[in-house]
Amino acid sequence: MAGFIIIAVVIIALIALILANIRVVPQSKAYVIERLGTYFATWETGLHVKVPFVDRIAKIVSLKEQVVDFKPQPVITKDNVTMQIDTVVFFQITDPKLYTYGVESPISAIENLSATTLRNIIGELELDATLTSRDTINAKIRVILDEATDPWGIKVNRVELKNIIPPREIQDAMEKQMKAERERREAILRAEGEKQSRILVAEGHKESKILEAEAEKQSAILHAEAVKEAKIREAEGEAAAITKVQQATADAIKLLNEANANDAVIKIKALEAFEKAANGQATKIIIPSEIQGLAGLAEGVVEAVKK
Repeated sequence: MAGFIIIAVVIIALIALILANIRVVPQSKAYVIERLGTYFATWETGLHVKVPFVDRIAKIVSLKEQVVDFKPQPVITKDNVTMQIDTVVFFQITDPKLYTYGVESPISAIENLSATTLRNIIGELELDATLTSRDTINAKIRVILDEATDPWGIKVNRVELKNIIPPREIQDAMEKQMKAERERREAILRAEGEKQSRILVAEGHKESKILEAEAEKQSAILHAEAVKEAKIREAEGEAAAITKVQQATADAIKLLNEANANDAVIKIKALEAFEKAANGQATKIIIPSEIQGLAGLAEGVVEAVKK
C-alpha cells in the first residue's frame, strides 16, 4: 500500500513537472530560450515544451509596435538659443535574439541616442528653421536611430518632436508677433469687408439707375404708343368722315341721275351750294360763270313777275 502511494506521488509529480514546462506562446510574442545558459532557440506562436532544469526562458519579447515618450532635452541652436525639446519614438522589435543580447538596456540606449542625435541636428539649425522644420528634423532623427538600432534587433518606424519650448523671452516675442499678425489679418479682413460693402452699394445704386431708366423708357414707349394710337384713331375717324361725305355725295348724284334732273335743277342745286359758301367766313368768293348766268336768269324772272 505504501509502495502504491509512493508511485502515485511520483506520477503526479511528473505530470505536474511536465505541465509546468509546457508553454503556449501567444500572438505577437516571442520567447528567447537558453539551454544550460546558452542561447538555444526563439519560440514563435504556438505550443512548446522545454526540458526541465535544462532549458530556461531568458526573455519574453513583444513584437508589437511600441511607443516611448522621452523627457525634454536641452538643445542649443546655431544662433545660441537654448530650448527644451521632447521626442516620441515609435519602434518595433524585429529580432528577439539581438534585442535580448545586443544591448543591456535598449530603451535607455534609444533615449540617449535620440538626445545626442537631436542635439547634433538642432545645432546646425537656427531658431526659425527649428520651429518650421519639424518634418525634416523628424526624418533625419529616424534615419539615424534606425541605422544605429539595427544591431539591437530594433526597427525605428517614426520619430516625432512632441514639444519645442523656447526661452520665456522668445515666447513673449513670438506671442507679440503672432498678436500683431492677427491684428494685421483682422485689419485686412475688415478692409476687404468694407470694400465688398462699397461694391455692393455701388452695384445696388447702378441697378436702381438701370431699373429707373428702363421704367422711363417703357413709360416713353407707352406714351408714344398711346399718341400713335390716338392719331391713328383720329385719322381713321377723319377718313371715315370723308368716306361718308363722299358716299353721301355719290348717293346724291346717283339720286339726281335716277331722277333725270334737268339743267335747271342742277343749277338750282349749285346756287344752294353757293349760298352756303357765301354764308361762310371767306372775304372773297369766286362765282362760276354758270352761276352768274343763273343769277341773271333769276333776276329776269323777278322783273317779269313784278310787271
